[in-house]
Amino acid sequence: MDPGQVLGARLALRDECALEDVYTAYGPALLTYLRRLVGPDDAEDVLQRTLLDAWCSAGRYEPRRTFTGWLFTIAHHRAVDTIRRRPDTAVDVDSVRGLVGEDGRETAARHADAAEVRSALARLPEHERTVLELAYFADLTQREIAVSLDVPLGTVKARATRGTRRLGDLIAGGRGPDAEMSSRIVQPVTGSATK
Repeated sequence: MDPGQVLGARLALRDECALEDVYTAYGPALLTYLRRLVGPDDAEDVLQRTLLDAWCSAGRYEPRRTFTGWLFTIAHHRAVDTIRRRPDTAVDVDSVRGLVGEDGRETAARHADAAEVRSALARLPEHERTVLELAYFADLTQREIAVSLDVPLGTVKARATRGTRRLGDLIAGGRGPDAEMSSRIVQPVTGSATK
């Protein structure tokens, strides 16, 4: 049994020290992941809700599943809830691209690109999106992702490749003739990610 599964079992038994151990072991990775999903202002609150939900639903944790995958799934759901509760403050991408000034244009282009990537990422199948989010937002290697999702390393590599390719296609499809940026924004998860 891996250490995460032991923590999950301890949580299920309502061991209060287990919650502290979960925070110590997984807090930094969860916070990094959540900052990328909801931004730095909401990440701490979402982390606290994630840990509260983990504590409240610990009895539903199944030791045959990886604890890391279970915990990151809860974090993902809380992040989505947070994003959905935000007031609709969407800004037209074309108007942002039209900002003047050296810094304004670069910043606007980065924000517009990031919005397109997030939108395309949300349209991926969940199994591909999860692998890409863990790789890019939680900064996990492919081996760590395989362990956390309890799937073979080859499956993670295949999902990363398919997801990256599909993400590039979605971004390119949303831009029409200006699709050259998609190849710069999304690079396949390979090489050093298999540490």
